[in-house]
Amino acid sequence: MFINITDNKEAANKGSSGGLVHYLEKENRLDHKQEPEYWFTGQQIRIEPYEVKAKIDSNIAKLGRDDAKFFLVNISPSQKEIAFLKEQYGGDGAREQMKGFAVRVMDAYARNFNRDGVNSHEDLVWFAKLENHRYYSHKDPEVKHGLKQRGERKEGEQMHVQVIVSRKDATNKIKLSPMNTSRGKNTEHSKKMGQFDRVAFKQSGETLFDSLFSFDRQLKDTLAYANVQKNGKLSQREQLGVLTEGASQNYQSRSVANELAQGIAEGLFQTTAGMLAAAGKTAAGFLEVMLEPLYMPGANIVPESDSEQKKKRKKRSQGQQITR
Repeated sequence: MFINITDNKEAANKGSSGGLVHYLEKENRLDHKQEPEYWFTGQQIRIEPYEVKAKIDSNIAKLGRDDAKFFLVNISPSQKEIAFLKEQYGGDGAREQMKGFAVRVMDAYARNFNRDGVNSHEDLVWFAKLENHRYYSHKDPEVKHGLKQRGERKEGEQMHVQVIVSRKDATNKIKLSPMNTSRGKNTEHSKKMGQFDRVAFKQSGETLFDSLFSFDRQLKDTLAYANVQKNGKLSQREQLGVLTEGASQNYQSRSVANELAQGIAEGLFQTTAGMLAAAGKTAAGFLEVMLEPLYMPGANIVPESDSEQKKKRKKRSQGQQITR
């Protein structure tokens, strides 16, 4: 699950939202064979583009000319996740599920600010649009090398949701910027100025998807795994290696590994032993799973005792000395 908040330079968000709204209507203009996709919120499902523009552009009390007026949130499930939704709900059902999922993501967006009075999507001014396809642009290497043409559809499952969310809350009084990562001088200052943890917000989308749809996510498909592989220290990558081995055993161990991987990505563990010790009973169960011998059909393997293993090592050592 990829969730991204577009920065102000790309979104051109210091003026009217009209240009962005028009751009996000491109599928309705390009494909006349399919039913048009309407804008939606948590309360409405058939909103016209002019209504989106009017509401976003009017919710800008006390914002200056150079202040961001809105932000663009991109909610993009992976091809595996889209295929899973379609298998479970069918094509139309998958699209409806994605719309419902977007509402839950905006709940997480609101809570991430830790502001009094901003607790759910209902406290925000936002509008979402589901898109079924993506298109090649001049920035794509395929276009630069002449393999694809600008505007041509990209292959594979490309369903995603784009959300325009106002800088101001639903009361038009509170400023909310997901680009503000400052936690302030103290707790009270933070509550007043606002804060936003973008990594935690992205992680919440992945966690929401897995819990809502009972999706069996592989460890290597998690955001935590990608972050550690890209930015983690050697010790963190070593810890991840232990989890990777354990996660290959079964669903239970994989679930535990995914949870521990988030702690690794946050730098909570100094060592592998510390990681397992900090997890307590969960880690004990995880270790037990890791140390279990794999079942092989037709095999009856009895683990050797420590004394038997020492005898074998001693015999091998004596044999090596004789050959010398």
